[in-house]
Amino acid sequence: MKLLPSLKSASLAAILATSVAFPALAETPKDTFVIARNTADAITLDPAETFEFTGGRVLANLYERLFLFEPDNLTELVGGIAESYEFSDDGKKITVKLRPGLTFHSGNPVTATDVAYSLGRAIKLDKTPAFIIKQIGWTPENVDEAVVAVDDNTVEINILADISPALVLNLLSSSVASIVDMKEVQKHEVDGDMGYGWLKDHAAGSGPFKLKTWKANELFILEAFDDYRHGKPTMNRVVIRHVAEPSAQRLLLEKGDVDAAMELTADQLKGLAGNADVSAQQYPKGYLMYLATNMEHPVLSKPKVREALNYIVDYDGMVGSILDGQYKIHQNFWPSGMWAASMETPYSYDMDKAKALIAEAGVEPGTKITIDTLNKSPFKEVAQNIQASLKEVGIDSEIILSDGKTLWPKYRARKHELIVARWGPDYSDPHSNADAFAHNPDNRLEAKLTGKLTWRNAWDAEGLTELTNQAAAESDPEVRADIYADLQKKVREDSPFTIMFQAIGTFGQRANVDGFVNGVTSDQAYYRNVTKN
Repeated sequence: MKLLPSLKSASLAAILATSVAFPALAETPKDTFVIARNTADAITLDPAETFEFTGGRVLANLYERLFLFEPDNLTELVGGIAESYEFSDDGKKITVKLRPGLTFHSGNPVTATDVAYSLGRAIKLDKTPAFIIKQIGWTPENVDEAVVAVDDNTVEINILADISPALVLNLLSSSVASIVDMKEVQKHEVDGDMGYGWLKDHAAGSGPFKLKTWKANELFILEAFDDYRHGKPTMNRVVIRHVAEPSAQRLLLEKGDVDAAMELTADQLKGLAGNADVSAQQYPKGYLMYLATNMEHPVLSKPKVREALNYIVDYDGMVGSILDGQYKIHQNFWPSGMWAASMETPYSYDMDKAKALIAEAGVEPGTKITIDTLNKSPFKEVAQNIQASLKEVGIDSEIILSDGKTLWPKYRARKHELIVARWGPDYSDPHSNADAFAHNPDNRLEAKLTGKLTWRNAWDAEGLTELTNQAAAESDPEVRADIYADLQKKVREDSPFTIMFQAIGTFGQRANVDGFVNGVTSDQAYYRNVTKN
């Protein structure tokens, strides 16, 4: 039986006013961690539906999962709610023992029934992130038999797909597998919706913080949970202020009105040098920035056009200017710094080659397309750079800037032409990104496989879907690594994707703050260890 580690921690005070206007303080309260970031992408806080970066970061602090990566060590998967687990001899069943004495924010005990309900709820609601755990073979029809509460502290998990048990543990570490308080959620159920309407802007978790307030495009207020399993966090509350402009974030940081500013540009971070009260911070980040073409578009779907896109990107130029210190060149779907990542970068800015490929494709000069992207830096600047390169090869483009609430639903509906977008792993296994960039079992519009970038771009991924399945089922790590190397090469050479850059996590922070942890994925932002001196 595999035993899982546990930890400890501890402290409380007053309550922040829940009004939208957060006063200019010149110094934030000692027991409050205040963050400035663009939160426009936050759509919902329901773990069964959240698939945006801001929401993922908030959920990581409101909920726990059976398995997770602790802020103390982001490279080792350990137990969250799970105390131990054991595989059956055939690798098709996991028996999980829960940590005793855990409680939800409501005071209700955390039980195996909550685990079964939470995983079943995510499958039955079948929102975008459900695809992550559906890979285990679960469906709305079979999940109640697949995930069973044996007793209050024991849950039996049956693997109904041909995937390795180790991959299943990683899948269960994703946000969609967060454990919700069944009794609390059912109190707010309306017409059998399993609390879906209520959980959009409420929470029912057992994580280190409770949700006090969420006002869309204004602020989040989280309050410390006294009975958290590691002990009460040092910060009594965390306030996340919606500040769209990096310049405004920097001003608030330097004045002392916020403790961290998450989206400062490279120039702004350099500008912090010499100010003893603030510092520029870095952390590993698995987010990729990529171009994607809708394969239903008559021009962008042409192989020669897609190949040309690899050469119109001014990789070195952008990394040396608008992306300086925030992104590095990376041309594969699995981020560097993670197991099985390919480090090959065969493409470079070559307008002569791009023009030749466009001519071979028979593209008429003056052809018009649209480029969708986020209305924020550096995405709009990257789109402008690509727009200029397209102009040079005879393609006129219009940039459409949108916030996340508008852009992502449009993308998931296949309504784009060319898009500059971002993607981050949902869990720390290469299958996470392979499933998005190289797997599409049903390309029909009505299939609505919105969690797969292949499907969003109407690409059938012929041959790669089978190879991705083979990698997921392979138990030999060396063989798996070889398959993922092949997959990354194939996607790089012939797909709708031009993967350009990998993010370097940077942010500004007040000098008196310590213990703020950011990991590779969006749900590895942890506030519970933050202290101020």
